[in-house]
Amino acid sequence: MVIGIIGENCVGKSTLASEIQKAIGAEILTGKDYLRMAKSESEAVILFKKKLEQAMTGENILYVISEKEQVSLLPQEAIKILVTADLESIKERFKVRMRGNLPKPVEQMLERKHGMFDAGDYDFRFDSEKDDLAEMCRNVQARV
Repeated sequence: MVIGIIGENCVGKSTLASEIQKAIGAEILTGKDYLRMAKSESEAVILFKKKLEQAMTGENILYVISEKEQVSLLPQEAIKILVTADLESIKERFKVRMRGNLPKPVEQMLERKHGMFDAGDYDFRFDSEKDDLAEMCRNVQARV
């Protein structure tokens, strides 16, 4: 099974992926990891899509996505989870990631991107500030 864990920067995607991995035993792929599969990006995309299609009936793969164009790489039957957090929390988490400094251009980029995945079609929505992590893992485990 392929599970897409989709969301903006610093919303808790990796934390959720790690917990789901423990629950179901899955390989975690992130962002453009697929570029390592071939010398050219176009060839890598083809190989990656094939790997994900094959995983629909075999191994479990968690694909952590933070860019809109990466959503289109998921097989149509993949489980899709939107992970969210409020903008102020995202800024604070990003600030920690940047050792206490959040430059204005980075802050503006976070503001522009906030909500960019909200209109999609998802099997689950997980608010990393309000929802229970263990319960989400159980819900996903029941679907796999």
